[in-house]
Amino acid sequence: MSQPISKTGLHVPTIADVRAARERIGQLAVVTPLIEHPALNALAGGRVLLKAETMQRVGAFKFRGAYNAVSQIDKKRFPGGVVACSSGNHAQGVAAAATLCGMASVIVMPADAPKMKLARTKAFGAEVVTFDRATEDRDAIAARLCEQRKAALVHPFDDFNVIAGQGTVGLELMQQAAAVGAAVDAVIVCCSGGGLVTGISLAVKAASAATEVYSVEPAEFDDFARSLKSGRRERNVTLSGSICDALMAPSPGEINFAIAQNTISGGLVVTDDELRAAMRFAFLELKLVVEPGGAAALAAVLAKKIPTQGRVVVAVLSGGNVDPADFSAIINA
Repeated sequence: MSQPISKTGLHVPTIADVRAARERIGQLAVVTPLIEHPALNALAGGRVLLKAETMQRVGAFKFRGAYNAVSQIDKKRFPGGVVACSSGNHAQGVAAAATLCGMASVIVMPADAPKMKLARTKAFGAEVVTFDRATEDRDAIAARLCEQRKAALVHPFDDFNVIAGQGTVGLELMQQAAAVGAAVDAVIVCCSGGGLVTGISLAVKAASAATEVYSVEPAEFDDFARSLKSGRRERNVTLSGSICDALMAPSPGEINFAIAQNTISGGLVVTDDELRAAMRFAFLELKLVVEPGGAAALAAVLAKKIPTQGRVVVAVLSGGNVDPADFSAIINA
């Protein structure tokens, strides 16, 4: 695949790499539905289409990028398999992908990650190493494990092949929107380090240069939005405190930010209360289970963070891996 060099000197993926990822993933990833509901359209005053990656293998979009990356790792060079850092969805994606590829996996996860995500990661075949996200450096732990085990690191977002794999969400949603006669004005995507939103942006812009793409982050963890405004990679002051366990990366990835500067229209921010409201709406009106981070784009629509009147907007529901007790408390509040 062609690997153009960005202004920063980084090799970044192109739409050709996203299309190659779609072929590589094949039938292993679910082609998730693009859902439209009259109740949501009425609130928005336009058409809102929801890309339900909650129905993806492992319950989140992460399987796409994980498999695209893991399947290309040289087993002879890395006999110890793969190592990854994640609060849960990338963890499950890498664990499942490694098992499918006949490789060992060890995942570095925060000790306060949802119990269901910890359990499911182990169930997919991974060894889990926990850490304190407030006091320990997960990247240092992962680097040490890679050296000790002669394993390859699969970064959750700042990785060429992971980004290309996540971009397959964008390929699907633009094709699905066209099939229902929807000319997409904007695509809204939850964002941590930027793997999903930048991968999607490559596919969206290839299909329609005029379509806007927005990142969505939780309040006080809006490093991506601030970076887009300042033109440099900003960092969050704190590393914990949001209900979005999946959206608390400290800073945008280098490759992700290089792509974003050319493809992302802006960054949106939602509060924890707006996220809870979106989760309740998804369950009560749409009959969908969405985790806090996975509900960020829907929250942005419901909270009117961008104009929706008379427009076609796609919001990506990125994951549905929420602990039952936490979900029950939120929807019954």
